[in-house]
Amino acid sequence: MTLSTVRPAVRVGGFSTVLRIRAVLTVIALAVLLIGLFAWDMSVGDFRIPIGKVLEVLGGGGTRAQRFVIMDSRLPRACAAVVVGAALGLAGAVTQSILRNPLASPDILGITSGASVGAVAVLIGVGGTGTGIAAALGVSVAALLGGLLTAVLIYLLAWGRTTTGDSGVMGFRLVLIGIGVNAALLAVVSWLLTRATLTDAAHAQLWLTGSLNSADWSTLVPATIGLGIAVLVCVASTRTLAAMRFGPDTTRILGVRMQTQQAVLIAAAVVCAALATAAVGPLGFVGLAAPQTARRLLRTPGEPIIASALVGGIAVVGADLLARTVFPVAVPVGVVTAAVGGPFLLYLLVRTNRKATL
Repeated sequence: MTLSTVRPAVRVGGFSTVLRIRAVLTVIALAVLLIGLFAWDMSVGDFRIPIGKVLEVLGGGGTRAQRFVIMDSRLPRACAAVVVGAALGLAGAVTQSILRNPLASPDILGITSGASVGAVAVLIGVGGTGTGIAAALGVSVAALLGGLLTAVLIYLLAWGRTTTGDSGVMGFRLVLIGIGVNAALLAVVSWLLTRATLTDAAHAQLWLTGSLNSADWSTLVPATIGLGIAVLVCVASTRTLAAMRFGPDTTRILGVRMQTQQAVLIAAAVVCAALATAAVGPLGFVGLAAPQTARRLLRTPGEPIIASALVGGIAVVGADLLARTVFPVAVPVGVVTAAVGGPFLLYLLVRTNRKATL
């Protein structure tokens, strides 16, 4: 290795890290792209507003009509797209890093379905007529409890003897159990819909498609708080996540309490996924595709946390733009993410199978 290829080190007190110029520039580019799509998303609609005027309104200017359209109608929707996408991207990055499996995303593992069971039960129970912060917190709490209970169930079912003879959770086994639990929970959601009235079932079914149409500040606050807490936990555990990518034996040698750290990080991922689901409904494949896309863009050995969150936000905001501009009639954003994410899942399956046969 020549001196020109050595990455510069950054030291602040007792903290030191390696500065990866390419990764930093890529993260900055992703942030700029997200901001651009965020402004573009607020400019389109029945009443089109130029992006320059959107930025002017956000800065406190603009006409009264423009301020009403942007601040009261479109800003909550665009913010929800960013927060939900970032939460799902972060949750996917954490689960894929811990389990060392590109298929280990919240929707594949059943976390999103567990949150959906709790949220649908509340939506049907209140008749879909609850409004305000109390009703929003009811759905959010139910979704969070549903996601947490599902995660605990999957974790307990996956607990057993590892290849080294120790007690613990194997990533491959957890993924398989998560797929089975996910199928069972989807059946529970269908059963709940059959027990509801026609009006309640229609309301819940619209929510299940994943839509930003009903996004408002009351539903966005819990998801934003959950995302903020999860980001702090994950950033503080960056070195732990890096160690876990080497496998259980190396992780223990490095002095990491593997089972404890796994539980904390999975809990953070579950909180993100559950509250994001409660805010706008389940959005399939965002948590699956965002970390893998970020990993390829940054060329890192593992799934980057911040970049995955940015890519998740870009994916949901971009899907919302496509849903409202490309199709003759506006469609729920969840339909677009599923249509794009399905082929991406097939790509990952084929790629994983090829690696296994080499």
